[in-house]
Amino acid sequence: METPKTFPALRAQNLEGVAVELPAAFAGERNVVVIAFRREQQSLVDSWVPWFERRAATDPGLRFYEIPTIGRMWAPVRRFIDGGMAAAIRDPVVLRRTLTVYGDVNRVTVPLGIDDRSTITVLGADLFRVDPHEVHAVPVVLTMMDGRITHDAR
Repeated sequence: METPKTFPALRAQNLEGVAVELPAAFAGERNVVVIAFRREQQSLVDSWVPWFERRAATDPGLRFYEIPTIGRMWAPVRRFIDGGMAAAIRDPVVLRRTLTVYGDVNRVTVPLGIDDRSTITVLGADLFRVDPHEVHAVPVVLTMMDGRITHDAR
């Protein structure tokens, strides 16, 4: 049996510029968290957003978050990177649910057991039944790359 992974305590910032603490900022009764590491992964994340939005429209307790995780070497240009994302997005709801993390990427990957940053990690299947304050205890169940499932612990 796989040891449950723990969502790490992290400082993030939404694209409106508001600092938040994770996982405490996950505010839904149920939360889905999409963690991406590379710019080219965004189109795949964007392709899932309509499904998440339809689901959330019929389930007021559901929240989903995008967590772009960016290495510390990019921290000095955070305003430029986040500003570019915000300018492209403009939707206040999306700006608030996109939480950027800059710094040592290992602080995200190691506790969650993510060993391949070329994939997107989705924390979610079990989150529909988990108290939002216990999201940190949910195991990573699925990762995808180029539309292919690369890890499936279901």
